[in-house]
Amino acid sequence: MSETRSASRTALAVATLRAYHHLVDGEPYVLDDPIAARIIDPEMLAAIERRDERFAHPLGRGLRLSVLLRSRYAEDELAAAVAGGMRQFVSLGAGYDTFTYRQPAWAHELRIFEVDHPATQREKRARLERSAIALPGNLTFVPIDFETTALLDALRAGGVDASRPVFFSWLGVIPYLSESAIDATFASICTFPRGSAIVFSYANTATPQALADAAGATGEPWLTRMEPDDFERLLRPLGFSTISFLTPQDTETRYALSRLPMFDPPRFTNLGKATI
Repeated sequence: MSETRSASRTALAVATLRAYHHLVDGEPYVLDDPIAARIIDPEMLAAIERRDERFAHPLGRGLRLSVLLRSRYAEDELAAAVAGGMRQFVSLGAGYDTFTYRQPAWAHELRIFEVDHPATQREKRARLERSAIALPGNLTFVPIDFETTALLDALRAGGVDASRPVFFSWLGVIPYLSESAIDATFASICTFPRGSAIVFSYANTATPQALADAAGATGEPWLTRMEPDDFERLLRPLGFSTISFLTPQDTETRYALSRLPMFDPPRFTNLGKATI
């Protein structure tokens, strides 16, 4: 496993957007995340407090809404899965996601596995420790480099029970991977028992190039854009029984976005769900 890569800067930027939403956008929240502000860089917290113009730019507002919606959607789908008996949750490329550290009562019976590059995991754990945020007892960290390590090997080594269904989330990762790594990850997920499911986000040709340019400037370039039809062609032969995509109209219906004056209506959501 490669140890030369540094902790993800784009993942930290995502946490900063969630922090801004909690501290500035205010209620009603798309996603209520009071933890993010405690783990981001002090200079970014200061930028939030002075209402830096980058957050008010239309592109920045659109990206913030996209980040919030993908986490909210994944958490809502996870809650429904837990109500149906799901007891294992794997967050692929967890980054600085905070669900585990603000988990509601319904999640306490879950075994939660945060899967990410070891450099990002080390930095995340250091930030949690500095902020006196305790690691819950139902959490396991699983280090992996998606490009070089077999996902199944990493999950089994981390303690995931491959004989029981798993709910996966894979948010903000697919654009940064090669097609072969994406294919291999979905193929690994499809080996889990019927009832397992994954919520994933992706970039497509309609995703603004400015977002790709910003990611590339941090040293984390986008490698892959995919369309819903691409996922259909990839996932059906693997054995996924249902594949669905969240449309902008779906988000309005589910989350009443028109009541949030700080956001423009989303032009795209780039969120999918597949079930085995």
